[in-house]
Amino acid sequence: MTDSPEQDYDTGDVAVIGMSLRAPGARSKEQFWDNLVHGRESVSFLAKDDIHVDETLIHSPFYVRACGVLDTYDKFDPSVFGISDRMAAVMTPENRLFLESAWETLEDGGYDPDRLKAEIGMYGANNPQTAALYSSPPDRVSVGPEAIEASLAWSPDTMTSNALYYMGLTGEAVTVAAVCAGFHYSVHLACQSLLLGQTDMAIAGGSMVRLPHPRGHLWEENRVLSKDGHCRPFDANGTGTALSSGVVTVLLKPLGQAVADRDHIYAVVKGSAVNNNGVSAMAYGLAQPERLSACIANAMEVGGVTPDTVSMYEANGLGLPMTDELEVHAATMAFGKQTATTSIGGVKGNVGHGGVVSGGFGAIKAALALYHKKLPATINLTEVNPDLDFPSTPFVPQIEAANWEPQAGIRRAGITSIGGGGYNAHLLLEEAPTVAERAPEDEGRPRLATLSALDDDALARQCARLKDWLETNPELRLDDICFSLNLGRKVMARRWAAVVRSRAELIAALADDTARGPATTTAAAPQADPGSFSRNDNGIVPSGKDAQALSDLAAVWVTGQQVDFDALHLGEASHRVPLPTYPFQPRRFWRTDW
Repeated sequence: MTDSPEQDYDTGDVAVIGMSLRAPGARSKEQFWDNLVHGRESVSFLAKDDIHVDETLIHSPFYVRACGVLDTYDKFDPSVFGISDRMAAVMTPENRLFLESAWETLEDGGYDPDRLKAEIGMYGANNPQTAALYSSPPDRVSVGPEAIEASLAWSPDTMTSNALYYMGLTGEAVTVAAVCAGFHYSVHLACQSLLLGQTDMAIAGGSMVRLPHPRGHLWEENRVLSKDGHCRPFDANGTGTALSSGVVTVLLKPLGQAVADRDHIYAVVKGSAVNNNGVSAMAYGLAQPERLSACIANAMEVGGVTPDTVSMYEANGLGLPMTDELEVHAATMAFGKQTATTSIGGVKGNVGHGGVVSGGFGAIKAALALYHKKLPATINLTEVNPDLDFPSTPFVPQIEAANWEPQAGIRRAGITSIGGGGYNAHLLLEEAPTVAERAPEDEGRPRLATLSALDDDALARQCARLKDWLETNPELRLDDICFSLNLGRKVMARRWAAVVRSRAELIAALADDTARGPATTTAAAPQADPGSFSRNDNGIVPSGKDAQALSDLAAVWVTGQQVDFDALHLGEASHRVPLPTYPFQPRRFWRTDW
């Protein structure tokens, strides 16, 4: 990131400026990363009473009671989106999770949907089978508004259009069906749209809830599901993977524009490619090495990247020797002979196989590895499969976590996703551009920090989460924090504001229960005279930036007045930074509830 928009950037590069994830064992991308660097396995081994499938199936000697459980699979906070409880129950779990995740990734990028004047593309993959397992289609005998809304809420096809509608956005909406390569296909299509100028920003991702949930699987020899529930990528004793669920979304923008807009950049999409095996000598659904190799090579060619500069390869890695051998062979053909070594790993050992979102787990792992400059270990890998013949390939299994020090001088990662039915996809990510030297922060200058929520409880949790975040991330500048809060969050009825001169003052204000006022409803009487401020179409324009003017502005804002925060920050060079997203208050909604 840099303050110099004149700098040339590759016109084909796309910045990842926001991310959201829920995975087994992780309700956030931060928790997910912590699990990865500490080598935690998040596949659960279930008691019989926890599994909601046919009793005969559970008692089969080949039934494996392992699953990557998503503990929020049946919960949702409809109030944020103005959705009724009845409609929330009609919506499939994948629709609900994708909607909340899309909101989080937009906030993580520092954007308020109400203030966006842009075309936002929405691309997402889901599992069409989930809708049928969740409930029958709503009755379509009536074609009235309620029947139509219920049908669209249930339909897997309208997952992305629902997200646009309930977030108050406009743009393209494409729901993707590409089985387990769905996340990659969504990102690929989103990048194409951005580079063609059809959209200004794009949210891309996938949502998967395996029903019944939680559940295990039946083991069959030489199939992709594990005999003991553990996934062991590249291990001689691997027997496959376990099933899991999750949701992942990313916020994308052309790199040059992201830099000019002072966005926070996690990573850069250098290239992407997709293809299909079609007719193949391999069994239908297995990777076809020549076609997968062509897909990987194409992504590198699109990005103008040579294989010797790609030092991390995140494999599809099902943990079944036969499929791992096919993939390593394909990747070796794409990378060719080289002296550089590439770390190879597989996240399915941590979280199992998330279906349409499995590629998203790998992509977030790679993006965070680039961001933190660390390579997490591939867990459950104790005896490398000798048939993979790694010494004759460019790849070295990442058995232990390590700092990422690439020979090429730049960090790049390739992420492969393979779907049954011959779907191949590959993403090529690069670390974010180097941050240009910034002018020191104007210490001691008063700043206005704002928070809002639907109710007092959510507002209190907002304060607590932000306090913890600031204590954990001491490198964040106060000007960036206030800029991101004031312009990057939807304004709601219950409000909190503080005028502070330092991070320490902001943390103290957040920690002090008495400082959580003034928070009031929009119906309350103003505590300052709005007539002392000027107005425009965007609300009250601050009369100045001194402590008194900001205090008066805070007093007006918390009583429900609309403030032009763009005017407040006009002329500043602050950057958007990741901060805690809205604290959803999910409740259980399920087909038995309506």
